Amino acid sequence: MSRLIDGLPNEVAIRCLARVPFFYHSNLHLVSRSWRAALLGPEFYKARAEIGCSEELLCALAFDPENTWQLYDPLRDRWITLPLMPSQIRHLARFGVASVSGKLFVIGGGSDRVDPLTGDHDGIFASNEVWSYDPLRHEWARRAPMLVRRAMFACCALDGKIIVAGGFTNCRESISKAEMYDPETDIWEPLPDLKQTHSSACSGVVVKGKVHVVHKGLSTVQILEEGGKWWAVEDYGWLQGPMAMVRGELYVLSNGCISKQRAENMPDRVVSSVSEFQSRIAFGTIGVGDDIYLVGGVIGPGPRNQCIKQLSDVDILNVTSERPTWRQGSPMTQCRGSILGCALLRV
Repeated sequence: MSRLIDGLPNEVAIRCLARVPFFYHSNLHLVSRSWRAALLGPEFYKARAEIGCSEELLCALAFDPENTWQLYDPLRDRWITLPLMPSQIRHLARFGVASVSGKLFVIGGGSDRVDPLTGDHDGIFASNEVWSYDPLRHEWARRAPMLVRRAMFACCALDGKIIVAGGFTNCRESISKAEMYDPETDIWEPLPDLKQTHSSACSGVVVKGKVHVVHKGLSTVQILEEGGKWWAVEDYGWLQGPMAMVRGELYVLSNGCISKQRAENMPDRVVSSVSEFQSRIAFGTIGVGDDIYLVGGVIGPGPRNQCIKQLSDVDILNVTSERPTWRQGSPMTQCRGSILGCALLRV
């Protein structure tokens, strides 16, 4: 590689380039071929992490337009549209999403497409396909498929790996199978089966360094113990609703409020009311920095509204302040409607 910056060793130059915010990387690619090659190399991502310049970006996929992800930069309040995800499944939904090794992974799920002429649904409810997006290369890549086709399942990133568990087959039968993915080797390996299955969707959240699987409508939580050797079953009496992690604390949106969720049957603490969003459904909920973000969603038919309104709104609550108040972020620029998946991407 030729000298990146005159008078500086390339190792030092890469660390200088690593301090440039992600939002401007597309401009850096245009400077020269050597700069582009440096930004695409593995040392660049490592340098950003080592010098503390990694950034957290919110990733969201909405119903409209199909299979189009957007990234949100919270520091600059700006949205970036990604290239179309190349899956052949139309209106991909019910999938798992996680971020590891600086990449976004979209896993499993099936089609939510309805033929407007006949009303027929596509026949794919669950799949095992896996896609990854590299934000430094600006491209999607197909990865090794899961061992089991599944939809509406728990999906978490933990210690550089991805854990998936439960969900439903293409025949809409509940499953207890679990597996783990290593992005470095592109290999899926089986994990012990869940102790319980249920006829409702499940979700996953990492609390205190352990994967917790939560079934809708069940008070019990299944916890992956000893690095994946077995599942424990605990009844924490957690509230039911969309969850978000902020600074290692678990928050849940339930009963018109956002509350800090406690483990081991400790009382929950109400942080803020969400009464102003009660008519809003199917939005994304995720923690970024000190904030909880509500993204997109729809306002359904009601006494004052006879049609469905698709939203691109972004509402933000700082849950760590003494008096949490809502503020608005820039709305999504390309996407709107029901949020089918959202994740936090560190680049």
